[in-house]
Amino acid sequence: MESDKTKKKAKPVVNILFRVGVCLAVIFLGVMGMSKLASLKKPPAESPVTERRLRVEIMKAHPENVPVFIAGYGEVRVLNEVAITPEVSGKIVAVHPRLEAGEIIPAGDTLFEIDAINYQAAFKEAKATVAQWQSTIHRLQKQSATDTQRLKTLQRNRDLTQAEFERIRKLYEVEKVGTRSGVERAEQVYNSAVDQVDQMTQAVTLYPIRIKEAQSSLAAAQARLLLAEANLDRCQVKTAFTGRIKSVNIEKGQYVAPGQPVITLADDATLEIQVPLDTRDARQWLRFDGVSTENKTSWFTGLENLTCTIHWTEDKKGHFWQGQLNRVVNFDPKTRTITVAIRVDAKSALSPSANNLPLVEGMFVEVRIPGRALESVYRLPREAVSFENTAFISVNDRLKTVAVQVVRTDDEFAYISNGLNPGDMVITTRLIDPMENALLEITHQARKEEQS
Repeated sequence: MESDKTKKKAKPVVNILFRVGVCLAVIFLGVMGMSKLASLKKPPAESPVTERRLRVEIMKAHPENVPVFIAGYGEVRVLNEVAITPEVSGKIVAVHPRLEAGEIIPAGDTLFEIDAINYQAAFKEAKATVAQWQSTIHRLQKQSATDTQRLKTLQRNRDLTQAEFERIRKLYEVEKVGTRSGVERAEQVYNSAVDQVDQMTQAVTLYPIRIKEAQSSLAAAQARLLLAEANLDRCQVKTAFTGRIKSVNIEKGQYVAPGQPVITLADDATLEIQVPLDTRDARQWLRFDGVSTENKTSWFTGLENLTCTIHWTEDKKGHFWQGQLNRVVNFDPKTRTITVAIRVDAKSALSPSANNLPLVEGMFVEVRIPGRALESVYRLPREAVSFENTAFISVNDRLKTVAVQVVRTDDEFAYISNGLNPGDMVITTRLIDPMENALLEITHQARKEEQS
């Protein structure tokens, strides 16, 4: 019984040893196979370690005097714009056949007519009143001349009656010839002659005053006639210049009143662009000739009338015009801007350089104003200068970083005053955080630029 139990215990031990032996044999065979396969593979050839080159373009730096252009934006406006309003009231009886927005109306054309019946009647009445007062003055002048002559006759008659009265009175009182009633009748005749002379003298004296009063009334009547004539003329509203109709608020048969805006007329012969500029740009680059006005004012005087280039923002490369810098419009301390005005005449606005596209009101444009020149500066593409004001140059085909002083930038270039030397090879390729002293590979195009 004990031997059977011993046999049962020895059986599992043999099985375990057998399994371990099989595993070891498999592992040994795998290791040997891998070693055999590894011995069949050839090791790769070793390549020499080389430094990687940065492909860049360069340009040779040289100082130059660069004219500065101050860029600004503004909207084109007409210099003269008139809101036409009727000066008299009435019904519209006629309008211009082309009275529509956008039409060009020649100077002297009638825009619209107001019913003139009432104003014609007032004109005729005023004219008749003037004629009446003119006749009155003429009559008074004639009467004055006639009564002046009559006064002489009456004065002579008074003198005769006075002499007759004195003779009769003397005969009665001294020589006792005649009667008392005869003396009184002679005195009565004399007194009547004196009264006539006095009345005529008063009338002749008043004639200049009456004539002056009539002349004043004539002047008032002539003023009313002038007003009536002006109102009659105002019934026809005409254009004072060749203009473009911007807006129309009038129709035939409509009743209008004085002061009611009905038409807006724009004169496109002269355009103006008001451009705000940064005060720093204006202070540094605007050109003043130093000639002040005779009035000794403290405003911005002596601004040079320079020729400016105007580009339409919708097509900056294809459309451009030329205008003249005219004046400084205002200074705004809140926005720190100085607004200047550029004027463009009709000939320049229709310049063929704009491919027959005219410069018109409402266009939003970019204006380039010539300023003072930058002297002895290096002009580099903007991408060649980092935002930290550094540039990269090539020294023996190695990259070197230098600090530069940027005095001005525009859309394409940065202008350097310090940090570069004549003949430096400046890298124009945009680089982002390159390694200092990196080996460079300069392109063929840049090589040509370097040799030139």
